[in-house]
Amino acid sequence: MVIYLSNNDNQTQLKLLKTNKMKNIAKFFATAAIIITGANASFAQATATASTSATIITPIAISKTVDMNFGNVAVSATLAGTTVLAPAGTRTTGGAGGVTLPATTGTVTAASFNVTGQGNYSYIITLPGTVAITDGSTHNMNVTNFTSSPSGTGLLSSGGAQTLTVGATLNVAAAQTAGTYTNATGVPVTVNYN
Repeated sequence: MVIYLSNNDNQTQLKLLKTNKMKNIAKFFATAAIIITGANASFAQATATASTSATIITPIAISKTVDMNFGNVAVSATLAGTTVLAPAGTRTTGGAGGVTLPATTGTVTAASFNVTGQGNYSYIITLPGTVAITDGSTHNMNVTNFTSSPSGTGLLSSGGAQTLTVGATLNVAAAQTAGTYTNATGVPVTVNYN
């Protein structure tokens, strides 16, 4: 059986075919655009990785090996004076005339510390400003002008150690009361890696 379509039906059919064809072409291009965009996005980025590490160094430490001692000091009844103890352990008077150093010296030692830590690392030395010493009663003297060897900064050996010595100036009043003067808290010396 043969069906004949009218001219109007034929044109409608052709329009439908063209519309479907256009829809299929549009779908094709939309799909292609999505694929291309996705491909371009994946080609537009790159990834790399880096390793992460840290090195923990030996903590710096300081321990006292010798206490500071100015030894025997004679004072004037009328003049104040000073005794200067060098980090090398030698002592002199401050030159004001109020202090003399007797031939019987007593124990004279600069403070000495052992600094340890990471080999070949440098460190900063912080010394106190003023330390008061007392005879255990109401009499006291001030220790000032602390100096050290090495001065300011030190450098640990390859084995991670260095000796640090500290001197200072003892300020003595005229007619200072006789006795042994000490302080309970000691001389605080701080070291930190540079």
